[in-house]
Amino acid sequence: MSFNFLRSLRHRNFALFASGQSFALVGYWMQSIAQSWLLYRVSGSATLLGLLGFASSLPILLLAPFVGLWSDRVNLHRAMYATQVLQSLQAVSFAALAVAGVIAPWHIIALSMIMGVLVAVELPLRHAYLLELVGGKEDLPNAVALTSLIGNTGRLIGPAIAGVVIAGYGETACFVVNALTYVAVLVSFGMIRVKPSPRAATHAPVLQGLSEGFSYAWRSVPIRALLMVLAIVSLLATPYMTLMPVLVREVYSGGPDVMGILVGAAGVGAVCGTLFLASRRNVRGLVRVIACASFAAGAALAALSWTDRVAVAVPLLAIVGFGILVTSVSVNMILQTIVDDDKRGRVMSLYTVAFLGMSPFGAIAAGALADRIGVAATLTACGMCCAVAGLRLARRRAEIGAHVVPIYDKLGLSRR
Repeated sequence: MSFNFLRSLRHRNFALFASGQSFALVGYWMQSIAQSWLLYRVSGSATLLGLLGFASSLPILLLAPFVGLWSDRVNLHRAMYATQVLQSLQAVSFAALAVAGVIAPWHIIALSMIMGVLVAVELPLRHAYLLELVGGKEDLPNAVALTSLIGNTGRLIGPAIAGVVIAGYGETACFVVNALTYVAVLVSFGMIRVKPSPRAATHAPVLQGLSEGFSYAWRSVPIRALLMVLAIVSLLATPYMTLMPVLVREVYSGGPDVMGILVGAAGVGAVCGTLFLASRRNVRGLVRVIACASFAAGAALAALSWTDRVAVAVPLLAIVGFGILVTSVSVNMILQTIVDDDKRGRVMSLYTVAFLGMSPFGAIAAGALADRIGVAATLTACGMCCAVAGLRLARRRAEIGAHVVPIYDKLGLSRR
């Protein structure tokens, strides 16, 4: 089959899924920007912004391993549909409180934690569900890349729209728009018809099942190494988003429109990263790409903290967005390719923990540190450590390759 970077969209179920998510992720990013801006506007506290990131991400760290085990045992389509319904109720609650004019900082943090619980359930399910949507491994890496492209296109468009909407109509309008996007999500899920993955008639006890998943991932050199570098990038590089309102006000003396531009710049970089990954024929050579991407993200983040010019910050944030995205999605693509199907949910839940479960600790630590030593010094330290992680992975590339290349050969992946 000739190369086509949109090839996974030929699968009807994946195309329906992608169409619904395209609306939902624009709304999600509008709400994300609006809630951060609202919280900082009413509190003026970087620590509370860190607490917001912590509250929304901590459930992922605590729940994802259990959901990964669960996703290896349940009907994935029904479980995914249920999570979308619950997420829509969260969005409606956010909008209702804002419209009523009674929303307070504790509401924002509590509702963000509820969304964190739902995301903790959804993400391991989603990673396993992609295989059912495309019907096999042939187009699975491309589906992973396109799913990320949809997410980061939303990340690009959502903040830009949010900046304009907040400036003109206030944060409440963003919450209302996000709630309305779930209409498209629920309609698309209602039209999907998938063949459920086979499930064992009996299952090991929960703790034994979790132990098997952890042991499998730890014994695998590539899985262990890739998850570790991903965790470092998540812990040290992604907190820049939590500190963005502080960076915009203290360094760039801007408002929500400037914040939308800067977050959008990171989204542009992320979109470019997904296009780059979607254009690849397969996953060969991605370990080298991950090492370069994580180094670039760290170096750009360190440089970002010492410029007060928006024109300089925009390309630097594009590099940060590109590097984080390419690192996270490349790890996802490799893991989805090499993991055994009966352990897919558990391994991908560890991926979720490494990528999103580390964020709460990075967010709350970065927020507290920024209140003490300043946002510039905080981002510099985080960026430099992230760059070192990329260099270390580059040194281990040959060792990792010795384990993954035989798997690629067995799967018949082209060396081109």
